[in-house]
Amino acid sequence: MKEINLNNALLFCQNGHNSINQVRKYTNEPYWVHPVEVMEIVRTVPNHTPAMLAAALFHDLVEDTPIKLEEIEELFGAEVSILVEMLTDVSMPEDGNRRQRKDKDLQHTAKASPEAKTIKLADLISNTKSIVEYDVDFAKVYLREKALLLEVLKEGDKTLYDIAYQLMQDSEMKLMRLTLQ
Repeated sequence: MKEINLNNALLFCQNGHNSINQVRKYTNEPYWVHPVEVMEIVRTVPNHTPAMLAAALFHDLVEDTPIKLEEIEELFGAEVSILVEMLTDVSMPEDGNRRQRKDKDLQHTAKASPEAKTIKLADLISNTKSIVEYDVDFAKVYLREKALLLEVLKEGDKTLYDIAYQLMQDSEMKLMRLTLQ
C-alpha cells in the first residue's frame, strides 16, 4: 500500500483545478477551496483514513480536469483511485437529459463503499451550505436531486448523514420562505 502524503495530495488537487483556471461558480474563489473543505469535513469522522482524505481532495478532478484515474493510482495508490472512481460521475451528455444523467450517477453512487459515501456526504454538505443563498432557481432542482442522493448515502458516516439531512431540511425551509416573498 502506497503511503499518502497529504501535502503532495493538496498540491496535486490545486494544480489540477488551477490548470484549467477553475473557480467556484458563485464566489469566484479558486475551485480547490471546495475539495479542501470536503477533506476537512471528512477529517471530523472517526476512523477516517489518509486514502479517504486524499480522495476527498480529488473527488472532482477526473470529471472536471484532464487528470485520469490512472495518474491518481500511480501517484497515490489503488485505494485512493478506487475511492475517486466511486465518487466520479459516470454520466455523459449523450446519456440523455439532466434527470437521466443524474439517475445514472445516482445508481453508480448507490454501489459505492461506505467510505466513498462518507466523502459524498461531506461533498453534499459543502455544496448545500450556500446554494439557496446564491441561486434560488437552481436550488429547487439541486435540492430535489440531493434528496434522492441522500437516500443512497445511508451507509456513510451517521453523523455526517444527520448533518446533511438537517442541512437539506433547513435549505428547503429557507427556499420556501424565499419563494413566498
